[in-house]
Amino acid sequence: MTEDVEEIVVIPGDGIGQEVVPAAQRVLSAVANVEFVEADAGDAVKAETGEALPQATYDLVSEADATLFGAAGETAADVILPLREAVDSFVNVRPARAYPGVDALRPETDLVFLRENTEGVYSGHEDRLSEDLSTLTRVVTTSASERLAEYACDYVQDRDGGFHVAHKANVMRETDGRFRDAVVSVADSRGVETEEVLMDAFATRICLDPTQFDVVVCPNLAGDVLSDLAAGLVGGLGLLPSANVGTERALFEPVHGTAPDIAGQGVANPSATIVSAAMLLEYLGYDDEGQAVRDAVESVLADGPRTPDLGGEATTAGVTEAVLARLD
Repeated sequence: MTEDVEEIVVIPGDGIGQEVVPAAQRVLSAVANVEFVEADAGDAVKAETGEALPQATYDLVSEADATLFGAAGETAADVILPLREAVDSFVNVRPARAYPGVDALRPETDLVFLRENTEGVYSGHEDRLSEDLSTLTRVVTTSASERLAEYACDYVQDRDGGFHVAHKANVMRETDGRFRDAVVSVADSRGVETEEVLMDAFATRICLDPTQFDVVVCPNLAGDVLSDLAAGLVGGLGLLPSANVGTERALFEPVHGTAPDIAGQGVANPSATIVSAAMLLEYLGYDDEGQAVRDAVESVLADGPRTPDLGGEATTAGVTEAVLARLD
């Protein structure tokens, strides 16, 4: 552990974010020298102030080395998309791994999605032109695609093999065609092997045999949908962490949403948020501490206690205490 104090912005947000983010904060405090700066965003903030993402929160995130975010409800698009912009996040890293002891459809699943995080159909260029017609403009640039590809090449340096490129260039020839060409070109120049797969074929193949894939590079919407599909193979969204990585800073969040059906009951699964915190630690250079947190979460998932979504009866606090006990 370093002597420097790491300042981390935390935004619990709505729903179970109010429960799982404090759980992750306890774990972070147990293994690293950290200070937290609390910030607000989401439905409750909008109801109170009229803004889902206050400028003060945006400014804090844009200046912080790292941010931990929980979830937002109806205002999700108004919160997470600008927050990703605040950290200049050009890649969303989403591991999807089945853990021992968890009832997973495909317990052999272990892959990582590297998703373009700035453009595609999430660029916000939508128009309602008439009572009958709405349009959506998809934005794909060579520069953003190449930046993602460079990250992917660096990411697989310490792994055995290259990566898959998931796309739909056979139909979206200009946009996905540009994405595919840029990614493959960078990989070729770096000496990294790539294999192309159509995203709809990928959806079938991953269900039949997820071991075919290790690292998957994909456009924005495809990465969003396909990683959620992978979540269904490993036991649910409550187990998937993610990182929004920029050039100088990053934002970490669980993939699950606000889960309003269980919010406030104290039974939300904190695993995804705690593993997101482990990714945050590794990003800040706390590699050993990050791995220790991963190991502790895996041990709890394997042996219990477990929250109701995994067939147990434990509370959020009970699982958090179990993780902390394994870190002692």
